[in-house]
Amino acid sequence: MSRRSSGMIGDWAEAQRRQQRTQVIQQREAERRRRAWDRDVARGEREQQTAYRQRREAEARRRTEALEAEVAALRNLLVTGCRAAAFRMASLVRGERLEPFDPGALAHPVAMPRIEQFQQQISGMALGSYRRTQAEREADAQYRRASQKAHSVEIRRQQQLTEHRQQYDRWAAEQLVGIRAHNRGLTELAGRLRAGEAEAAVDYFSAALYASTAWPEELVRQVSAAYDQAARQLVLDWELPGYGVVPQAKSVRYLPGTDQDKETARPVTQRRALYRDLLAQCVLLVVRELYAADEFGALDSVVVNGFVDDHDPATGREAQIVLASVRADRADFSGLRLEQVSAVDCLVDGLRGQLSARPDQLTAVRPGRRPQEVGAVVSHGGAAGGDEDEPDLFAMDPIVFENLVAELFRAMGMEAVTTQRSGDGGVDVEALDPTPIRGGRIVVQVKRYRHTVPPTAVRDLYGTVQDRGANKGVLVTTATFGPTSYAFIADKPLELVDGSTLVGLLHQHGLRGRLGGGPAASLPAQRTAEPAPPPSPDHNVLGMSWAGSVALDVCALVCEGNRVLTEDHFVFFNNPRTPDGSVRTHAHSALDKAALLVSFDDLPQAADRLVLVAAIDPEVDPHADLAGFTDARIRLLDATGGELARLDVSDGRAGETALVLGSFRRRASGDWNFVLGGKGYPGGLAPLLGNFGIEVT
Repeated sequence: MSRRSSGMIGDWAEAQRRQQRTQVIQQREAERRRRAWDRDVARGEREQQTAYRQRREAEARRRTEALEAEVAALRNLLVTGCRAAAFRMASLVRGERLEPFDPGALAHPVAMPRIEQFQQQISGMALGSYRRTQAEREADAQYRRASQKAHSVEIRRQQQLTEHRQQYDRWAAEQLVGIRAHNRGLTELAGRLRAGEAEAAVDYFSAALYASTAWPEELVRQVSAAYDQAARQLVLDWELPGYGVVPQAKSVRYLPGTDQDKETARPVTQRRALYRDLLAQCVLLVVRELYAADEFGALDSVVVNGFVDDHDPATGREAQIVLASVRADRADFSGLRLEQVSAVDCLVDGLRGQLSARPDQLTAVRPGRRPQEVGAVVSHGGAAGGDEDEPDLFAMDPIVFENLVAELFRAMGMEAVTTQRSGDGGVDVEALDPTPIRGGRIVVQVKRYRHTVPPTAVRDLYGTVQDRGANKGVLVTTATFGPTSYAFIADKPLELVDGSTLVGLLHQHGLRGRLGGGPAASLPAQRTAEPAPPPSPDHNVLGMSWAGSVALDVCALVCEGNRVLTEDHFVFFNNPRTPDGSVRTHAHSALDKAALLVSFDDLPQAADRLVLVAAIDPEVDPHADLAGFTDARIRLLDATGGELARLDVSDGRAGETALVLGSFRRRASGDWNFVLGGKGYPGGLAPLLGNFGIEVT
């Protein structure tokens, strides 16, 4: 019994030992697998970290390369620009080859049925003679019905084809009229350029600068120009890039320890030198572009004043600060090899120009001749077509004018409606052309201007077409378009209708309208000024106008420096004259929307500034802003109404409701010179007047 028990215990003990060995082996295998898993995980994490670090380092290198490329482009602006093709008027000529007529599916005649198709259905049938005769009669009847239906469809197809062809022919004729008028305008412009006409020179050379391919897209392009016909000299102000165009960073490096990119700053001296060199290149490139575009021999010399729009360090006010200026005669400039010059040395020493020593600190230089000093700017427009009893489009109420344009589109076979007065997104008329293929949705902007429509308006229309998903955009105006606008619309779904074309289309479709040339109703833009006595020989009239339909109050402040002399020297609709009568409101002519009467010699001795301001008329439209204040100018008239000069003023901006138009400033010689303004205020007259010492309650 004991031996047997001992054997059982031995077996149990051996089983326990085997089980323990198995467990130990399993534990060791599990530990081995766990360590292998941890190694795999750690390896994967290391590989991910390595890939992440490499990706961040590569991104830092790309940013560094982008900075280097940006700086290289600035350093080589002049060299690169000199390789660009010269602007030529021929690039604006529009070809007369139109999109051919494409009738689409209407070009294919309707397939006519054949009797055999119906007879084949009974040819294989085993029918008696009676039933076969009936089947043949039924097949013949089916053939006749199918044939009649096919003939009806074919007749409709031919009618639609004829209608579409007629529509295409009308469209093609209209297109050819517009193209030929445009090309005739270019021919006329060339003739005016050869004759040295000032307006033609300004239009052409401004277009050359705007259309130039020599300038990178990120650099600003803004020009104000005038042409001295006697001196054959173009004088222009050209906006220069700000100091921020030169990158502050020199390179970028990734720091794995902090997982951040670190920028290495560009040395201040290097950044300043690069900016100064860039300004010199810009001025030289402007002169080069002008002379390269002068295929008509209109220029003997060019004056360029390069400015930046910034805050004047002395006053803190926004101003145009001239940082570079040069007069370049053709004889001197033609001998330069611009690809090899040092831009700064060429501008300062070679051409004896001026360049700010510290442009980064807005240290100004004395400008050369300015466009406003050249003389009057010739206006566009005038009488064009229509009898005296027809309505003057210039004097027409803006809403009535938009309705007339919508009616014109309807007369041309389209559906057209005017939009709401607010929230229209820049669209005045929406039209739907039902014509197949070339038809679709059209957005129309209407501008009742007297002067050339700026290219910005055409670019804005293109943005509206894209935003609205329209097939086409049309800009209709009473004025004209410059070469830049026509160059912009090439290969774009845009069409420009100028004043003369508009009048022609109105008459062609049985509607009435003319451009000036007769009595005109006053425009709803300004409160009626009190009647004033006729101006004496020592007075001048300042007639002010603008293109938008926004209603404004135009006011004047007689100041010493930036402070009005007294509140009585603030002339507006409730205070129509200064105490001495040297400044007073005046009834404006049909060419203007507001007017002031000024005797500069009679202004108080303490006064050295006459500041002109404009503000939204809250009684007419309390929700308006100055976004509609465009194409503005001041006509300086003598006592007999003769025009002495035209002074351009800045456009308004959205959100602003008051604007400083400019100021006449007394010089030491006693003469008064006009200085352009441009500072806007979102709060109306109150904050504006506060800056001149008038507290508005």
